[in-house]
Amino acid sequence: MTEHNPINEQSKQKDLDSSRQEAGEYLTTNQGVRVSNTNDSLKAGSRGPTLIEDFHFREKLAHLDRERIPERVVHARGAGVHGYFQPYESLAEYTKAKFLQDPSVKTPVFVRFSTVVGFRGSADTARDVRGFSVRFYTEDGNYDIVGNNIPVFFIQDAIKFPDLVHALKPEPHNEIPQAGTAHDNFWDFISLMPESMHMIMWILSDRTLPRSYRMMQGFGIHTFRFVNEQGKARFVKFHWKPILGVHSMVWDEAQKAGGKDPDFHRRDLGDAIEMGDYPEFELGVQIVEEEDEFKFDFDILDSTKLIPEELVPVKPIGKMVLNRNPDNYFAETEQVAFQPANIVPGIDFSDDPLLQGRIFSYADTQVHRLGSANYTDLPINRPVCPFDNNQRDGVMQYKIPTSKVNYYPNSLGNGCPMTAPENLGGFVSYQERMEGNKIRERSPSFQDHFSQATLFWNSLSDPEKEHLVKAAHFELGKVMNPAVKERMLELFNSVDHQLVTRIAEGLGLPAPTEVTPNHGQKSPALSIQTMQELMPEKTIKSRRIAILAADGVNAQELGALQQALMQQGAHAKVVATHGGKIKGDDGQEIPVEMTFVTAASVMFDAVYVPGGAQSIKMLKQQGEAVHFINEAFKHCKAIAATSEGVELLSMANLEGVKLSQDGVRSEMGVVTCRQASDLKSIADDFINAIAQHRYWMRFQKEMVPA
Repeated sequence: MTEHNPINEQSKQKDLDSSRQEAGEYLTTNQGVRVSNTNDSLKAGSRGPTLIEDFHFREKLAHLDRERIPERVVHARGAGVHGYFQPYESLAEYTKAKFLQDPSVKTPVFVRFSTVVGFRGSADTARDVRGFSVRFYTEDGNYDIVGNNIPVFFIQDAIKFPDLVHALKPEPHNEIPQAGTAHDNFWDFISLMPESMHMIMWILSDRTLPRSYRMMQGFGIHTFRFVNEQGKARFVKFHWKPILGVHSMVWDEAQKAGGKDPDFHRRDLGDAIEMGDYPEFELGVQIVEEEDEFKFDFDILDSTKLIPEELVPVKPIGKMVLNRNPDNYFAETEQVAFQPANIVPGIDFSDDPLLQGRIFSYADTQVHRLGSANYTDLPINRPVCPFDNNQRDGVMQYKIPTSKVNYYPNSLGNGCPMTAPENLGGFVSYQERMEGNKIRERSPSFQDHFSQATLFWNSLSDPEKEHLVKAAHFELGKVMNPAVKERMLELFNSVDHQLVTRIAEGLGLPAPTEVTPNHGQKSPALSIQTMQELMPEKTIKSRRIAILAADGVNAQELGALQQALMQQGAHAKVVATHGGKIKGDDGQEIPVEMTFVTAASVMFDAVYVPGGAQSIKMLKQQGEAVHFINEAFKHCKAIAATSEGVELLSMANLEGVKLSQDGVRSEMGVVTCRQASDLKSIADDFINAIAQHRYWMRFQKEMVPA
């Protein structure tokens, strides 16, 4: 048996080192010939025609013409990052997968987060599902969990994938809209596909507007199998939970962020890693004994269903830390080829018909997208363990096989590469007994399309329900065909009558009269707000806080609050009327990191306005400063102001909030103090306010002009 080095956190980085290339001293052609002039083509005279013999010109332009490859059909826009995974304890009881055995081993990973619908050049903050794919470079080969930030999917059978994607994408006659589902084709398809209603409830929820890739859950979606050394199998579902908690934006905020910074999520992820705020996710599993497969009132092989955590708790099994940005976007993030077919001994498939189709489709699309069956030899895709087979030749073959044999069995090559028995790490598919007639038919156990959609609705808090209803108003408000809207109202009525009544009201349409019974069940784990409330420790680590200031700012107040925020792991940036530096009231020069031209409240989690009479006088004359406050308030973010800074908040007219007249006052996430003598108390209150993330009880926020 071939021996190889043990896997550790750096194994993949060492593997990639052989492919990394620094810029050389001299510019050359691809053949290594040094170039003397790359600014002018070879011509017959300085004003004459370009000559065809100019090999440098031809090579340079021909390469440019071929630098783009087909983008992914879905998940085209994404961000990648390296890291490692470490199990908490051995899972030998459940699986023989080696990377889940030793809590001292850190397995290297590469993760790609993505949007689904938009093209590669679309904005990050569109309302959309987010891809959450993780590759483990294990000692038994590559293992991929190719998931999303939503635990269910639109369809039950992969044969509907082409129809779904065609309906999701821009309409073919005008290629509009980009990165959005608010159009007739999508909702026409959904109105005729009741199996999609559970997913639609998630799509319309805050889950599709994540604050950050670092603050969203991930799910394997499908049911898989764990198989242990004794050959015993159990069904398993995978869950990723962010250590920072799950947090989302609001729709108005997401739209504006997409305009101010289309790369909002990608920049947030890359910046966090560069600053040492490494994203962390806990991997958990729901394990179901094979004998319990049919004990639920839904089919665990149905990808439009989840297993409520009240029925099967999530068992935490390890943590993933993302700590290195890619060196080159194209070579790593664009060329990485995830596929559900990549499994290792100890993990196996279930008969989920959606999973079975993805096993084929993902491998097939990578060959098309990357141009060759040899895409597995690309640096980001190759395993860190030894790999060898008789698959030869093909476009862009990188290896130079030296053996004269390329077949199995053989004797001329001493039988190598030989097959490995199970006890030497050979993959053996789980022996599942199967029987049945060949038939195109959906299982009767897949037919309940509304119970879990209702469960999701029941589990949401009142603000989350309000957001979902408004999302439906936006999406269906863009639909021009009346029959499509009517069919959608009937489907929403099958979820909940109160829900459809509220949606119909916003559309100006009559709600169905028949009242569908609501089973009344809830699952707290489905609500973002409930999860936040149940978090044992709330943190402001890596949060971004804007400090609005101008010349004459109270340097003591600014410095004290900025220092207190930084001590909690937050990043407080000074936003001013101009770049460079501003002068404090004590003559101190204070660096300016952003201006009102380059910044907006949607880029931050909270806002602080320090005092200083001259500074506040200047800010009052800046409409952008007042708008900054109004917008942050409307989006329910924490706001603080000290001494004269309270005057700027008064000018902003924050409806329903009483500001300080003397001491510290904290109301609905707005912390103010006109006599800023106790800066520590103010800082503590502001930090606690930021940790709450959002203040949905600002019922008069819609009256604020922003």
